[in-house]
Amino acid sequence: RKLTPAQRKEKNARKLKEDTTYGVNVAVYRLKNLTNPAKKWKIEKNAQQLYMTGTVVLYQDVNVVVVEGGPKQHKKYKQLMLQRIKWEEDSYKDKEGGQHDNMCELVWEGETKQRNFGEMKFKMCSSESTARDHFKDAGVEHYWDQAYSTAVLSTTESS
Repeated sequence: RKLTPAQRKEKNARKLKEDTTYGVNVAVYRLKNLTNPAKKWKIEKNAQQLYMTGTVVLYQDVNVVVVEGGPKQHKKYKQLMLQRIKWEEDSYKDKEGGQHDNMCELVWEGETKQRNFGEMKFKMCSSESTARDHFKDAGVEHYWDQAYSTAVLSTTESS
């Protein structure tokens, strides 16, 4: 029997929404540059379509994307972030005027007991402390610490 359009839509939503009562998978990605509006849209829209929650913090050359959801959702989102979006197409200039290729890096992925963020939101931060406070409000400042420290380490190694 063929499903009606409403039933088909409900079935697809049910398959994507996963049971996260026993734990929520979390992934933290770090980007060098997230100024391209098309890529911002892809990040936000895919999170909405996969029924994922999270946040995106924009701060100079450390842009952190945190997503929370089930294992199937994470598999699809990880593929989007690390393979489908061509980050190296966007090059950017640093403070000294040097040209660099953009890149996306998976900083951490693991499991937590509950979700810490609501729907996907973008937060523009003027300083490192404001960015950390945004994560501290959700009780997960260690996400920022991990992403920021790996960013600092990678810039010192590349110099």
